[in-house]
Amino acid sequence: MATAQAQTKAATESHGGPKAPFPPFNPETYASQVIWLVIAFVALYVLLSRVALPRVASIFAARSGKMKGDLDAADRLRAESEAAIEAYEKALAEARGKAQAIASATRADFAAKSAAKKKELEAGLAKKLADAERQIETTKKAAMANVRGIARDAAAEIVKRLVGTEPNKQNLDRAVDAALH
Repeated sequence: MATAQAQTKAATESHGGPKAPFPPFNPETYASQVIWLVIAFVALYVLLSRVALPRVASIFAARSGKMKGDLDAADRLRAESEAAIEAYEKALAEARGKAQAIASATRADFAAKSAAKKKELEAGLAKKLADAERQIETTKKAAMANVRGIARDAAAEIVKRLVGTEPNKQNLDRAVDAALH
């Protein structure tokens, strides 16, 4: 270390004598430096507090107000959309109920019409069946009456051809009646 001081002393003497210390570290200028520091700090504080900070505060306030407004608008729109969804679901449920009521009424109406039509058709068919049975019975009686006459005529013709004489009508009728019953 002694050599370092010797080198520093030699360097200072070679340049024209000892050098003055760095001004901020010069003890003779401490008081004026402190005064200028206070003056600069107060001026900077006043400038920031009167000009820059109100601008920044107004920007923050505007942003805060805009965000609050946006959040309020979002809440209002969310509430409106929830109300719209609720109204839609209510309307949909009412429509489904009405559709089911209409379908039930239509089914009941068709069932009533179908039952009435079925009864009408059954009555018509029963009447036709009764008419057909009467006609069959009438036709059967007529056929049976014709069968008796045809059988009597045929028997009379057979007897006439076999025997060669006309048979007695009473005997012929009794024989045909006995054969048919």
